[in-house]
Amino acid sequence: MAAADPQVLALAAQVTESGEQDIPLLLLKLKGVLSSPSLGCEESKKIKQDIYDYGLTQYCLLVLRQDHSRLRGGWATAAQLAEILSHCCVGLEMKEDPEEFYEKFLPSAIDNLLVLGKRLQARFIRAIKDKEKQDFLHWFQTVTNAICWLFDGHIQLAACVLQNDCFLQLLITDDVETAIIMMSVLDNILRINSSVFLQVDKATLHSVLDELVYKLSSTTNPAVGSAATKLLLVVAKLSKQLVQLLTARYKGSTSQEDFWTRWAALLPFCLRGLKGLLNKQWTGKGFDRELNQLLDVLYLEQFSGKGEMQKQHQAACIIQATWRGFQTRRRLKKLLQAVTTLQRSFRAKREQELQHLAKQKEDEALKLQMQLQRQRAMRLFHERQLALLERVHASQVNKYMEEMEDKSALTIQRFWRGYRARRIFHQQKQSLKEYKAAVIIQRTACKFLEKRRRRRPLSPWKEPKGLTDEQRLALQQKVDDYIKLHPASQMSEEMSKELHMRAQEKLAQFLLRSRLDQRAAQRRETLLAQVNTDVELLMNAPGLAETTEKDIGVFVSRSVPVATKARQSHNTMLKYTRWPWWKKLGDEFMEDDVIPDEALNTELETLFIGGRKSL
Repeated sequence: MAAADPQVLALAAQVTESGEQDIPLLLLKLKGVLSSPSLGCEESKKIKQDIYDYGLTQYCLLVLRQDHSRLRGGWATAAQLAEILSHCCVGLEMKEDPEEFYEKFLPSAIDNLLVLGKRLQARFIRAIKDKEKQDFLHWFQTVTNAICWLFDGHIQLAACVLQNDCFLQLLITDDVETAIIMMSVLDNILRINSSVFLQVDKATLHSVLDELVYKLSSTTNPAVGSAATKLLLVVAKLSKQLVQLLTARYKGSTSQEDFWTRWAALLPFCLRGLKGLLNKQWTGKGFDRELNQLLDVLYLEQFSGKGEMQKQHQAACIIQATWRGFQTRRRLKKLLQAVTTLQRSFRAKREQELQHLAKQKEDEALKLQMQLQRQRAMRLFHERQLALLERVHASQVNKYMEEMEDKSALTIQRFWRGYRARRIFHQQKQSLKEYKAAVIIQRTACKFLEKRRRRRPLSPWKEPKGLTDEQRLALQQKVDDYIKLHPASQMSEEMSKELHMRAQEKLAQFLLRSRLDQRAAQRRETLLAQVNTDVELLMNAPGLAETTEKDIGVFVSRSVPVATKARQSHNTMLKYTRWPWWKKLGDEFMEDDVIPDEALNTELETLFIGGRKSL
């Protein structure tokens, strides 16, 4: 066995030991190894065999699958690697394990090259700057040349390229430059293997022909029309069976009663047929020689065609083919949008997770820092206590400890009483809320019931029956008899004046009393509104930990006497808290819910009424 080439051996060692980001740039050195002028035919085959044996072609195959927008060198490196891969595979004769190379490796290489071409085509279409479009178009041309070079060296790959889904997706495009390049690739396939259209399945053949006919009908660009016409001419010259397929599938419908004429506005070429489309749209565009040849072939086949039923059938086939092509393009556009949306959602989700982790770390660090500060403050406090105890005389230590115990007990009692008062207040607050809610519910229910009662329909009015003459005479007789039995008393003028004066006095007393009652009612409503305002102010007051100077100012009265009285009561309460424990023994035996009358009177006298200016 001959020794391996030292350059290939050294490059394989570097690739094995290098990282993933450096491998594409290292593989570019294969271009210099393959293009050495000192190599002959046999030496070139030997180097390609060494490159394959050491797995460098497999590395190139794997690198083509990656997203080169994130790798060093970018898409230019990918295009050069595609060219290197095609040169490494062409001229290589496998004697050991040929099945692995011809049936697995070469089809995988075609798949990866087509996927790379699809990515470059998509970025070329999305590019905005002219420089970027030129670069992507050049790299796309390089990749397609590599594909042509590969199936030129291995003819069996022509059918593999034609049946690949990515090839059809590359061909189905509205872009002029990439469409012309892909049609040139199809022309190379037909030139290298003229019988490839007879080897592929009908679905692939129909899809390719549908796309060529669609390009003739949907564009006015002479370059696209010339390329599509030349391809159809090549297809027509390959086999008579293909000519029959063209004339039968794209003949069009001439019957005005046909069902498919409803699609004439969308698919005009379907009614005219392929020949009418070529005559009216592409005559005089610069490729009349190929156009006339194609028309001659189609007209010759038309004379040997079948009847009107076949025309209608082929018109329906054209409409279906165009509709499927439209659906395929729309599905591809939606697929690109879905991928973009999925990537955006994934990046947003990942960004949220990273922010959450960063915030969690900051919270943990802050918690640890606060804990350390508390421990340090506690340690300093104990150190100061010990330092103070060292300065105190031994005879005064017990007295100092007793004072500290008293202060601690007072602090505990103060906090306990505050907690108990807040708990009672919150219980009363909840009860007051429930009471107000019950009042509101009752008021609403009463109003609803009152409206229901008012809506009840009244019974229809019935006109009373009229009196007869006999009944009227009888009633008149009764009235006369009653007047005779009960004559009206006579009242003198003095009695009338006296009665009038008494009525006027009672009316004046009533008006005076009603005015006083009205003032008293207004005062009661005012006091009730003030009390409700103060209660809501106290109930909505913030906690002690959240209180600010502005909140304290809300509870200060604007009346100087009230503020003075409140300050005196506060000072009295502070003195009360500093009393010795034996003076406050009575408080320990009082129940929580029982409030002394004196305390109640004191609290009512010092109650703050918000908004009052005077006592």
